[in-house]
Amino acid sequence: MNKKTVRDIDIENKKVLVRCDFNVPYNENRVITDNRRIVAALPTIKYLLEKNCKVILCSHLGRPKGEVKPEFSLDIVAKELSRLLDKEVKLAGDVVGESAQKLTSEMKAGDIVLLENVRYEAGEEKNDPELSKKFASLAEVYVNDAFGTAHRAHSSTTGVADYLPAVSGFLIEKELKFLGEALENPERPFMAILGGKKVSDKIGVIEALLEKVDVLMIGGAMAYTFFKSMGYNVGNSICEEDKLDLAKELMAKAEAKGVKLMLPVDTKVGKEFDPNTESKTVKYTEIPDGWEGYDIGEETIKLYTEELKKAKTVIWNGPLGLFEFDQFAIGTNSIAKALADVEAIKIIGGGDSAAAIEKAGLAEKFTHISTGGGASLEFLEGKKLPGIEALQDK
Repeated sequence: MNKKTVRDIDIENKKVLVRCDFNVPYNENRVITDNRRIVAALPTIKYLLEKNCKVILCSHLGRPKGEVKPEFSLDIVAKELSRLLDKEVKLAGDVVGESAQKLTSEMKAGDIVLLENVRYEAGEEKNDPELSKKFASLAEVYVNDAFGTAHRAHSSTTGVADYLPAVSGFLIEKELKFLGEALENPERPFMAILGGKKVSDKIGVIEALLEKVDVLMIGGAMAYTFFKSMGYNVGNSICEEDKLDLAKELMAKAEAKGVKLMLPVDTKVGKEFDPNTESKTVKYTEIPDGWEGYDIGEETIKLYTEELKKAKTVIWNGPLGLFEFDQFAIGTNSIAKALADVEAIKIIGGGDSAAAIEKAGLAEKFTHISTGGGASLEFLEGKKLPGIEALQDK
């Protein structure tokens, strides 16, 4: 996917609208608890400032569903950006209304204006052309740097590209480079680790990866659907009864393709959904009635760790257990630590697996941590991402 970036066009002194992903977590006191997505946007913003641009930033935050709701205001992002850039970032009082038009029309080179939450506008998620035109009227060039929403066709991610020259920022460029090269031309052995709750969420990804990987390791709650399809009892574990045939098909497909499909050999089960529940580790064939599987067990950790030592490229998407509860975070954390020491290209596909690696303080040991969970999954599946398709080709 060879898309033009801000480097490929004449951007000097231009007024530039940049779609960022500032959808950051914050607590009840409206304090940002993780500013990673804001930091990830800085290289593009700084490059535009060096080129004397007038920089207009926009993003969504949460799901205000087309209404103005103060708890979803980007005021907290404007403050954090001002602090990180050490210069004032003005927040417009609306998205494309009077305040936004006034602030953006008065800009000088090097000024930064942040528009209010784009999802305050009902037309945003509908990709309404009228709204897209209003976005376009504020600037001369459009830059998309929001990989986290690249799988959505909204006004601020694709619609506006119909009316302005559209290129990518450095974050999207980096995402496409790492995810694209891993899939196009991986160094082998190429291994994937897939976790998360449901097989149904990952069918497309599993099928796409079976065409490419040498080894596929399964963890998380979706493993229990595989166990059940093999005729074993899974107790109260999450299991998609309607996907048992599919699980069998996927195992047969892996075998036919010569892909080593690895499933947990033991599992840590708990009595109830509670951080302090009674727990024990059992073989995958011996999950007792009344217990629920919440993590991979020690033998599985050993098995997966040994296998990963041989890898040259690894893609990991989805936690391997209920990592929000410390006693069931052991699988995810152990594999993260083991992988941190492997000399390979290591890509984390956003979402919960990225959060687990951040939490463990291991982020710098990985080649690339994707900023978009849903977008990176769809990219791995080989789907076209509308926010990227809309950009100019090189």
